Amino acid sequence: MIADQACTRPDLDAQPRHLRGQSTAATLNLAATAAQCARIWRTIDHRFAKRCLVAAEKAYAAAVANPAVFCAPGGGGGDYGDTYLVDEFYWAAAELFVTTGHKTYENAVRSSPAYLAKGIPANGFEWAEVSALGDLTLALVPNRLPMREQHALGRALVSLADQRISTMEAQGYPVPYLPADGRYAWGSNGQVLNQIVIIAAAFDLTHEHKYRQAAFEAMDYILGRNGLNQSYVTGYGTKFTNNQHHRFWANMANAAYPHPPAGALAGGPNSGLEDPVASRTLPGCAPQKCYLDNIESFATNEVAINWNSGLLWTAAWLSDHTP
Repeated sequence: MIADQACTRPDLDAQPRHLRGQSTAATLNLAATAAQCARIWRTIDHRFAKRCLVAAEKAYAAAVANPAVFCAPGGGGGDYGDTYLVDEFYWAAAELFVTTGHKTYENAVRSSPAYLAKGIPANGFEWAEVSALGDLTLALVPNRLPMREQHALGRALVSLADQRISTMEAQGYPVPYLPADGRYAWGSNGQVLNQIVIIAAAFDLTHEHKYRQAAFEAMDYILGRNGLNQSYVTGYGTKFTNNQHHRFWANMANAAYPHPPAGALAGGPNSGLEDPVASRTLPGCAPQKCYLDNIESFATNEVAINWNSGLLWTAAWLSDHTP
């Protein structure tokens, strides 16, 4: 990518736009989030909550009727292919069951291979692996499952949080993230924040101080206590990312455009170095140092809604639990 392409406003982009078709995975994601929306908004805006529930049940029924419609490759951007949908069906059923209490959804939860099979996945959750989101809801939100099964989910969650704390304690900079091969993945900051969610949930279940402390320490990594002494959140810290890969927050490429606003999270260190700037500048980098605050380093410095949602959730939880 060249600099003048980095700062094209969406309304000025002359490239062809592509409308993607539906997929079962995306439909189930809608069902899960809309079911959660219905539950959260029930006492705030009943009419809106009802709309969300109607959408959730309609989406779930559509997915059941069309269980293998997958995202077609091509058309610009990443393909984000996901052909294993047991976890999406499980998450959607879990949210609908907790929201409605209906037996149909309970049966779908309890018959799922994801339910109480191996506990919460070792990597927690990410965009293509969402069964842990169902586990979190079933363990933390009151529901009609037998208490022994709710407790089993809670124990699995606490066990994973303990593993993450051990990972933090074994590293020079306490961070609850260390892939088996030692190489940081694209969007590693998003994975760090997802692990903080697991640790925070363990505190909500047990009220043990060590989980609260670990959540705060892990957030310190995002805000600058890391191998680069670099805050990955714009506007926060004495040295923070300010040139994220974005089409409009593009001041580095064109002074007529703005810097990112405060509060935007960069993807963070990525051992893969899949963009030309990073691969040319950072060969042989240590995992935590595989990062460039450069608008053209899309492999290390892009922004994404799923990573920033983790930042929002974590910041809100930490604010609520500040002494």
